[in-house]
Amino acid sequence: MKAFKLTISLFLMTIFSFGQISTQEKNALIELCNSTNGEAWLNPWDIDSPVDTWHGVKIVDNKVVSLNLDFNNLVGVLPMEIGDLIHLEHLSLFRNSISGPIPASIGRLTALKEINLAFNKLHGTIPEEVTTLSSLESLQLFMNELSGQIPNKIGNLSKLKTLELYNNNLSGSIPQSVENLTNLQTLVISSNTLTGKLPSNLSQLKNLKSLSVFDNQLLGTIPESIGELSNLEELVLSNNAFYGDLPSQMVKLSKLKVLLIGNNGFKGELAQFGKQFPNLIEFDYQNTKPGGTLATLDIED
Repeated sequence: MKAFKLTISLFLMTIFSFGQISTQEKNALIELCNSTNGEAWLNPWDIDSPVDTWHGVKIVDNKVVSLNLDFNNLVGVLPMEIGDLIHLEHLSLFRNSISGPIPASIGRLTALKEINLAFNKLHGTIPEEVTTLSSLESLQLFMNELSGQIPNKIGNLSKLKTLELYNNNLSGSIPQSVENLTNLQTLVISSNTLTGKLPSNLSQLKNLKSLSVFDNQLLGTIPESIGELSNLEELVLSNNAFYGDLPSQMVKLSKLKVLLIGNNGFKGELAQFGKQFPNLIEFDYQNTKPGGTLATLDIED
């Protein structure tokens, strides 16, 4: 009889614990709700209901592993308590009106694989703590008001495949450690106020498909190592202060489909240069002489 009662008790405990999360994680979610005007969300939470019924919250083994509140009218700031969601693997708050800084506590989310805070009103710097998230594969912070420099230790994110920081107010140079992101496929840091040169040894980024530094204040010549990016499909260098001849090694970029180099100080027969890429679909360049106008090569000619 005692064994039977014990079995029933364990069964009931299993039922009532299913879908539950720690008090710490639940409080973190409630703090996020309170600090971003949860009552006005397009898909609000009923905090009296089980957490696994809350919009955008995914629970596995009684742990919050994913939080997706895209397009949900979040208005306010991210609370420090977001760092208590220690099992989180995916965090996406895309296209809201979140302001304030990115909390340094985000560095406690060591299981994170994806961060998408793009299209908000975030300001302040990118916290150094982000560079300790060794499992991170995608970091998307574009279309915000972030300032300061790209963290020097960004190269520590060895699993990173996507880095999109465009349309912010980032300044300083591109960290040399970017060369260590050997799994990177997309690097888009356009429309900031970045200065300095491109990293000298880009040849390590063998998996890179898209490289865009459009509309910054970058200068110097393009390093020969760019010709080693054998998987590159898009190269956007327009609206900077690059100069000199384009590296002859670039002709090795046989997969290149988009090459935008306008409004720089490049020399040489640029139209003829563009015809060396067999798969090129779009090639824009600009006459660098005073009064020059944008020229577009018709690839089919």
